[in-house]
This record gives sequence, structure tokens and C-alpha cells, in this order.
Amino acid sequence: MILLDTNLVIDAQNDTSPFFQRSRKLIGEAVATTGAAVNAVALAELCAGKSNIADLVQTELRGAGIELFDLPAAAAPICGRAYRRYRAFRKKSGGGDAPLTPLPDFFIGAHAELMGWKLATRDPERFRLYFERVELIEP
Repeated sequence: MILLDTNLVIDAQNDTSPFFQRSRKLIGEAVATTGAAVNAVALAELCAGKSNIADLVQTELRGAGIELFDLPAAAAPICGRAYRRYRAFRKKSGGGDAPLTPLPDFFIGAHAELMGWKLATRDPERFRLYFERVELIEP
């Protein structure tokens, strides 16, 4: 299974994105082989960018062969560990305090790590730093 980061799904739906073709190809190949999925966190991000209801997003995703998964509770400690490292690094490097609660990418990365799934994203830097066990795929 390949877990899809939100930015990749957005790119695949936006024909003006420079990543449109590569994202669609990556998703299509994943659906045809190992499977492609988004979790509830990515779904929430996608819904925030839509004026219509979540059911429409789910229909669009399922219509493309993308599976939807809830975020397992067992991903929480993985997310927390990675986010603590991020906050410490940010503070140490002079970047100031990060929000107290994890950002969406940390939930997505933790889910991929827990399940042993690959993660497709066009923004690999944070995932590479904080989820070393996750194999990343870039469009």
C-alpha cells in the first residue's frame, strides 16, 4: 500500500499544477499495483479546500481507486515521538516554538510508519527527517 500525502492528491486534481501529470501517473500506478490510500487526516485537509461536502471528496477518491483509512490509535505514540523531535530541533535551530500539537504531516507519516507502507509526497524533507523507516516516493 502507498499512503498519499495531501499535496499529491491536490496536484492530481489540479491540471494547472506542475506536478499534475506525475502525480496522476504515480497514483494510477499505485492503484494498479500495491494500492493507494489516504487517511482521515489527509481527507480532512482535502475537505478544507472544497466547498462541497466530504462525501463528494470520498466519491472522487474512491472513483480514482484510492482507499480511505481511519488513523489507528497505535500511530499516536509514533506521531508524538516524531513531533517532539521536530519541536526540539526547531527550537535549537532558532526557529522558535512550534505549535504544541502535531501538524498534519506528522499524523500521516506516523500512519505510514506504523503500517509499514510507502508514502508518496512532493514534500519529502520533513518525512525524511522524522520518519526514517518510511520509504518515500516522489512524483
